[in-house]
Amino acid sequence: MRDLSDLTFRSATAADAQSIRDLLQGSDLPTSDLSAVRPDFVIAEHAGQLIGIGALERFGTAALLRSVAVELQWRGCGIGRLIIAELEQRARAAGIAELILLTLAARDFFAHLGYGSKPREEVPAAVLGSAEFRSLCPASAHCMAKALAPA
Repeated sequence: MRDLSDLTFRSATAADAQSIRDLLQGSDLPTSDLSAVRPDFVIAEHAGQLIGIGALERFGTAALLRSVAVELQWRGCGIGRLIIAELEQRARAAGIAELILLTLAARDFFAHLGYGSKPREEVPAAVLGSAEFRSLCPASAHCMAKALAPA
């Protein structure tokens, strides 16, 4: 198990754009809407190196949890779980009551973190209008959600 004592989180800056795009592409996650949407990315760093990312795309009191990716050599160390916890904390602080996501391959991972299945017809209209729901993720992607207690 790797030592995560030097793990830090920070908000992404414009200087991180290419590294974010590279990690998402390497993880087979969508990037085509990033310049138009600009989700709020969080960077996980270890010893000054970017090792993971995640983002929130806000729609009123709901947010789309998206683009969680970890560098290959760091997968299996709990980084993804820590990124989700950081995003949840930031969402609560921003007054977001529910996180919604689409996933093709990480259903069990998110279920373990308290996310449950959510019928698409119950997703807020603004979230359904996002590029993730309209075109970036296939209809076969599993929709999940988690209610957040206020901060």
